[in-house]
Order: sequence, then structure tokens, then C-alpha cells
Amino acid sequence: MSIPYRGRFAPSPTGPLHFGSLVAALGSCLDARTQGGEWLVRMEDVDTPRNVPGAADDILRTLEAFGFEWDGAVAYQSRRHAVYGEALASLREAGKVYGCACSRREIADSALLPAIDGGMLYSGTCRAGLAAGRLARAWRLRVDASELVFDDRLQGRIAQVLERDVGDFVLLRADGLFAYQLAVVVDDAWQGITDVVRGADLLASTPRQIWLQRCLGYSTPSYAHLPVAANPAGEKLSKQTKAVPLKVADAPGELLAALRFLGQPAPTELAAAAVRDVWAWALENWSFAAVPRQRSIVIP
Repeated sequence: MSIPYRGRFAPSPTGPLHFGSLVAALGSCLDARTQGGEWLVRMEDVDTPRNVPGAADDILRTLEAFGFEWDGAVAYQSRRHAVYGEALASLREAGKVYGCACSRREIADSALLPAIDGGMLYSGTCRAGLAAGRLARAWRLRVDASELVFDDRLQGRIAQVLERDVGDFVLLRADGLFAYQLAVVVDDAWQGITDVVRGADLLASTPRQIWLQRCLGYSTPSYAHLPVAANPAGEKLSKQTKAVPLKVADAPGELLAALRFLGQPAPTELAAAAVRDVWAWALENWSFAAVPRQRSIVIP
């Protein structure tokens, strides 16, 4: 039986959940539940050196304490390397990827412009083949000069020219680890994800994911990119910006704040209610139309 709506929350276990994480989890869960859909949890731990021991279990305990319930078993990217290898092999057989010998310094020296996500735009040095004596350090996916367009449910029409804005991008890194872009696309297809609701910090990478979906013959989910929570300096809340971990003891108050951040007129008395009562109100009153159509919101 096909599922008309299947969403997911995919945290990286690099530290505890914070308010920005809660916003993404709550928005994606409520969007799924209010449409009668399933909601899955996946640990995006493919970048193993960045994982913090115990963080994945802490994230799951926090989600449970905040009243989240998910469908099926939690998926872990770190256990799916063989599947990512198979996807890369199929792209190699189709001639859609190529080996790249360039070091970070060489890429920086040859890049004419920064990429749209703040990285360096790859100039295509190895696109026509490796120079004599050079060995592949990474594997890149070929892109082209066509405009890739999609309609985001919140952010509207999004367009990128991958060749101009990003360049051929890495699927297998020089350190032997699979890139996030490959893992997330393979896993969304494997889990039958129909709707991706996540933070707008990932908006710029979505055209790459859609391009890769097309290269692998996958369907493209619907996308909605929620505004990210930012500190007074305009920086996204994260481990790097010293975001404060969620306080389980104040779960109702944190949930109330996240609902209001998402444009929902939750009553103040919910801050003193039980977690289950906050969820009951949220499920009864959730309005996707009320979610702010912006990419970030500064919180005190």
C-alpha cells in the first residue's frame, strides 16, 4: 500500500538538540500528522568524524521527552555505506561521475567565484580526465548549464544553474566518506519520502539533490523550507554558534515557543500544561498557511 504522505526528521548527532532543531522537528511532524501521514526519524551520521559519542541516543531521548512519536525503526546512515557505494557505482557505469585529483588548495587557487553555498566553485579541472600521474581523490557528479527550477511550498520559486552556481559536486570525498548529498538522496528514495520539511539553511543544496535524483532515476519529493532560528548576530543556531540545548524540564514552554516561531497562535497557558496537552492543541490547530514565508527569524 502506498503512503500518500511520508515525512522525516533527520538530525546529525554532532551534539544535543537545540531550539532550531525543535522547530524543524515540530514543523515536519505536524505537517505529516495533520495530513494523515507517517513521520520517520533518520540519523544523518554519514560524516562519522563529526559524530559525538552518545549524541544519537540523547537526541532520541529528547524527542521522546518532548512528546514526539515516530513510525518504524530509526535509520542510521553510518550503517548504509554499501548502499551508497552501489548508487555511486551505477552513476559511474552511466558516465555521470568522474574521478577528481584536485586538492583543496588547487580548487581554491583555480576557482573564479565562490559557490552559492559559500564554498568554492569547482572549475572542472578533471572533467575531461585525470592528468598523467594523477590519481582520483574524490568522485564528482557532472552538472550542466540548464536552469533547475522547483517550487518550494514556503519559499516559492527557486532556481539555480548548477554549472554556474555550484559546479560539479562531490559524492565520494577524498577521505573515503560518502557526501551528505548522496546519502540524503539515496535514503529519501529508500524510505519513500514524499514530503521534505526542513530548515531553510538547506535550501541552497536542494537543486543539487533534485539533479542527483534525476540522475539516479528517483522521484522528487515536495519541499518546504522552514525559517531557521537565528541569534541576534544573524547566525543560525547551531553547535558552532553555541546554541543552548533544549531543556527537557521545560518541554511545554519550549514547544510553545516553537509553535509561535512557526506562526501558530498558541495560548500562553500551554507553557504550564502537560506535554500531551500542547500536542493536542498543536494537532487540532496547526496551520501551514500561517508559517512565516522567510528564510530566518532572529530570536532573543
